[in-house]
Amino acid sequence: MKAYRKHARDGTLAPVLLWWVSFLDGWLILDGHDRAVAALAEGIEPPCVVLARLPDEAEWRRTADAVAEGHAERMARLSEHPAGPGTERRRAALERGYADALATLPYDEAPTPLWPPADDA
Repeated sequence: MKAYRKHARDGTLAPVLLWWVSFLDGWLILDGHDRAVAALAEGIEPPCVVLARLPDEAEWRRTADAVAEGHAERMARLSEHPAGPGTERRRAALERGYADALATLPYDEAPTPLWPPADDA
């Protein structure tokens, strides 16, 4: 515990792995119980990583794949042009736009299932 508290003070504590469980209406610590206690003992909020379940992964994947394909096409077209003074700036703008597009995809968590759906039974 002393080592974890020192890491918490130094800002080098590994994150705690959390999962939101909707039917409990609360967080479940999957990994890092001792790290969480050490950080809280130092008066610091522990760094966390959240494990999330996507609502409709198939649809999300289709959208993400389409965004990635469009980005790859635009990057290929850019590389076909001769390098000029604005090429790197355009490349950076395309990369930023790609990251922004992925960030807007729905990352809302789906409810935690209590039992398997009827068609899986």
